[in-house]
Amino acid sequence: MVFLILRMHSSYSLMNKNLLYLFLFVLAGCSKGGKESPKILFAGEIVNPTNDYVVLYKGETIIDSARLDKNNRFSFELDSITTGLYHFNHTPEYQNVYLEKGDSLMIRLNTIDFDESLVFSGTGEEVNNFLLDLFLANEEEEHQLYSMYSLEPKEFHIKIDGLRKQKIANLKSLQAEVKLSKNAKDLIEASINYTYYTYKEKYPFKHKKHSKKKTIKTLPDDFYAYRKDINFNNENFTYLRPYYNFMINHFGNLAYMSCSYKCAIKNDVVKNRLHYNRHKLKLIDSLVKETELKDNLFRNVAVDYLLKGHDKDENNSIFIKEFHNLSGSNRHIQEIDNLYQGIKNIQPNKEIPNVFVLNNDGNSVALREISKGKKTVFYFWSGTDKRHFRNISKRIAKLTIEKPEYSFVGINFNTDEASWKLMIKSVGLDQNNQYRTEDFEKLRKTLIIYPLNTCIITEDVLIVDAFSSVYSSF
Repeated sequence: MVFLILRMHSSYSLMNKNLLYLFLFVLAGCSKGGKESPKILFAGEIVNPTNDYVVLYKGETIIDSARLDKNNRFSFELDSITTGLYHFNHTPEYQNVYLEKGDSLMIRLNTIDFDESLVFSGTGEEVNNFLLDLFLANEEEEHQLYSMYSLEPKEFHIKIDGLRKQKIANLKSLQAEVKLSKNAKDLIEASINYTYYTYKEKYPFKHKKHSKKKTIKTLPDDFYAYRKDINFNNENFTYLRPYYNFMINHFGNLAYMSCSYKCAIKNDVVKNRLHYNRHKLKLIDSLVKETELKDNLFRNVAVDYLLKGHDKDENNSIFIKEFHNLSGSNRHIQEIDNLYQGIKNIQPNKEIPNVFVLNNDGNSVALREISKGKKTVFYFWSGTDKRHFRNISKRIAKLTIEKPEYSFVGINFNTDEASWKLMIKSVGLDQNNQYRTEDFEKLRKTLIIYPLNTCIITEDVLIVDAFSSVYSSF
């Protein structure tokens, strides 16, 4: 078998491996195995599980869920599902899986190193291990790309095209050993090609940043030669990460370049984010017809603009009207409307939403009560991210001395009460200014907490700035 990366796992004992194969054999026998059968068996073992279930999705649709047994094993026996790309979720992690009729596919993974420990075996293993190794290789390659973006355009093209051709050669070697279906081959080729097309879409902006120049580099006429072969409407690729990431970067690039030359953006910097993002919506609307991809790309533009733009309320209103005009039946419309309304509710001079949190005694307290009559900075942390907790605790200790006019109030999430109290004590935080929530999703959606370093500044109960940063706003 040809794989890009050979992954061996010493923890995978022979005894466990044999038991796992026996488990697969028995289940495969029940499913009348063989590629002639329309049934698909997908099963496996999760070491160090983080919850009791594995959930299988096709796009955003749940196909089935399976509960782990006492040996942390699960199995799906699927009748006549469509061949293609799926993903399985074991909260909080997920990974893709390619399934064809007649597959009897087994996985084994350890949640401590979810992607790196994942191994596929059985019928269908070759395609899935190849796709997984591409995913891992691309993650590793991202670090090498940092220095490549400083290269001149022709040098950059030669470097990344060499990497692309090596992966295509690996695919051909796999094909010489294993008979791949056209769907599987097309999916792997797309995963390879669109990854490198994305690097080229990013290049002009990354190069400008690395070279510290004020203008975008003039590119050779054939730099984007691949664009003539782009398929904007292949429903089999809609949830393929390299394809989707390419689409995001491609439309961002198209909108920017057309704005640069037609709308006189100064110094190669987008000044009018409203215009730029409306431009992206129109480009997507004109080129993409495949419904799910179009909906997802529209959602990406809306979330990016509303969360990162921090634009004026009237501009947000103009954008959301445009979004409705172009994509009123979007499957994400309720989410976008809720996000828009949430941002509208936390504009300057509005009262902070009356969300309730728990104090050190376990009593419920409203944010308005906490902030009443003083200048307050609400910041957020989780017990599951120890590094973030240490860093933000040091920052708050420093700010408490430098900015005594503010009361710095921490709100914790995803941490049990006992651990929360121990963590507060371990870094010497004032327990009277520490609270926790048992419903972070509600808190996040109400206060629009993104990214995690966001802090909310209030004076009395009125919002001064709901999109400040603990690290750059003081």
